[in-house]
Amino acid sequence: MVATETAHDVEYLPREGGERLAYLRRSGRSPGLVWLGGFKSDMAGNKARRLDEWAVQTGRALVRFDYFGHGRSSGAFRDGTISRWRDDALAAIDALTSGPQILVGSSMGAWLALLCARLRPERVAALFLIAPATDFTEALLWQRLPDNVRRELGEKGEWLRPSAYDPEPYPITRALIEDGRRHLVLDGRTLSVKVPVRIVQGMHDPDVPWTHATRLAEVLDGDVRLTLVREGDHRLSTPKDLALIERELDALVAELAA
Repeated sequence: MVATETAHDVEYLPREGGERLAYLRRSGRSPGLVWLGGFKSDMAGNKARRLDEWAVQTGRALVRFDYFGHGRSSGAFRDGTISRWRDDALAAIDALTSGPQILVGSSMGAWLALLCARLRPERVAALFLIAPATDFTEALLWQRLPDNVRRELGEKGEWLRPSAYDPEPYPITRALIEDGRRHLVLDGRTLSVKVPVRIVQGMHDPDVPWTHATRLAEVLDGDVRLTLVREGDHRLSTPKDLALIERELDALVAELAA
């Protein structure tokens, strides 16, 4: 088992405006991996920790970090947007890694991984997407909101959304919704990503329907494989789920080396 990190293991990447991103980095073989977590998630979650163990076992380089307003990074969560978090991911790739990287994106992180792959094609060796919440601000959030909540967002600029994972609600802002519309990828056009893409999606996911993942697989142009987990939920963090993710990563790395 990998030792639990402490506050002394965490390093910080300076960002504009005096902000800073918390990160953990391991050296190892190339291609390395960059963990892109989900909305309101951090680098200490079960999947991120299991990926860290896998990186140690396989000798792979790994960077995991917390977005602005997440985990140990600075900033207020309510001030975050897709643009800001995408730029955090790009900053981590640019400053903390070298050579080609496998971007491992979970939920919102999968959307950010796709955006980064388009902007840094020379730095991305493959995409490994877990329960990809692409376009979630529009397709999985705005389009599902009742009229009264839409009005509240329009009038107040913010809505406190109850959480299935935390005791306290969290803010959804009008800025998040409007900024998300600038980055939609499921807009009917072919999404060209010139690297292998592997997707793992639970069929009992209440947050990202499995049909949403199949829609992404359909618009991607290239080497794409979608694995559906019949009993899988959104977190995909059971021992069986994590073992499957490891096997799929092993297969992807072997394909890249062939």
